[in-house]
Amino acid sequence: MKILRLSSKETQKLCDRYYSNKKRVTEKVRRIIHDVREDGDTALLRYTRRFDKVKLSIKDLKVSAGEINGAYQNIDTDFISNLKGIINNMEKFHKKQLPKPWKIKEAEGVELGEIFRPIESVGVYVPAGTAPLVSSVYMSVLPARIAGVKRIILASPPTKYGSVDPHILAVANLLKVDEVYKIGGAQAIAAMAFGTKTVPRVDKIVGPGNDYVTEAKRQVYGYVDIDMLAGPSEVAILANDFLYKDYVVQDLLAQAEHLKGLAVLVTTSKKFAKAMKKEIQKGYIVLAKNLNQAAEIINRIAPEHLEILIKRPNRILKLINNAGAIFIGPYSPVSIGDYVAGPSHVLPTGGTARFFSGLSVRSFLKSSHTISYSKKALEKEKGAIEQMTKIEGLSRHLDSYKVRFK
Repeated sequence: MKILRLSSKETQKLCDRYYSNKKRVTEKVRRIIHDVREDGDTALLRYTRRFDKVKLSIKDLKVSAGEINGAYQNIDTDFISNLKGIINNMEKFHKKQLPKPWKIKEAEGVELGEIFRPIESVGVYVPAGTAPLVSSVYMSVLPARIAGVKRIILASPPTKYGSVDPHILAVANLLKVDEVYKIGGAQAIAAMAFGTKTVPRVDKIVGPGNDYVTEAKRQVYGYVDIDMLAGPSEVAILANDFLYKDYVVQDLLAQAEHLKGLAVLVTTSKKFAKAMKKEIQKGYIVLAKNLNQAAEIINRIAPEHLEILIKRPNRILKLINNAGAIFIGPYSPVSIGDYVAGPSHVLPTGGTARFFSGLSVRSFLKSSHTISYSKKALEKEKGAIEQMTKIEGLSRHLDSYKVRFK
């Protein structure tokens, strides 16, 4: 690990990281999306043969009820019982996020408010390249289900046997996912964004993926909504005390399991920094002058995951503005949030925690403002409406007001 200071160029580069793809990825994804829009299922089968090395027929694209039932025969029974505990944790957390409609009443017949409605259809992408990301199923589906989304479909690349991982199928079935499709990569994103004869078009696409998946989400954004542009996993750890040294070492090593993952230790202790440099090979150490500067560094990095491993964590928590999820205290490792705690582990990366939030119930809701005026209340606004329509040159807007008082 390298020991950096706030003023160093490498620290600046670390803070300024952002999602971007090479031109070849952008162009390949653009071609894939075009082909799926033009050729639909035929393009999906063609790209499945090319990228997944699996030959499917059109009827094979959608996972059958028989395949779902068979999945339960290929998983450990303990998996289901553990999953039910996780679901319980997530439901308790996400139900608290449900917003309530509100209304304010002004004098003389003015009522203003806001109502919330779920997005009607959502597509969840679940990678299965190096390993099936089973936890991403419940971390993405449950907030949508609790929000009230009517139709949830799931896409995951097929295995070499032309099937979807049984754990993914079992979780999807338990969470009442409406349909599961054996498609991966940019072609899966294109199919869910624009629809094919087999795959329905959705209103929002969520879930992690490789560079091609992320680029595809970027290119279809606007036709559909997306959760975020998620890059490699990240963790920043604030720690000074040798009491927690082993925790820090193991948590940074855990991060190294992620391909291209980012691991950063922020500390105010030069002694601790030097000791950690000997223990960990990959990652960065940023040395801060004090805790205030440590908070500044963390806010500039805006990490996906932040662990606070100092003796009085709450004194710095109030200074943290930018972090996807914050793990407080020595017994709250990132792994607890990855799998069982309750909040979704779909979180902003690449410094986008400055403006993105983690996936939640709110991610699957849209709001409408409600406006109700009585005739008397509307009449009082005559002067303001006349002036604004005159300034903007929109005389018909004024006419639509005046006609109500003839």
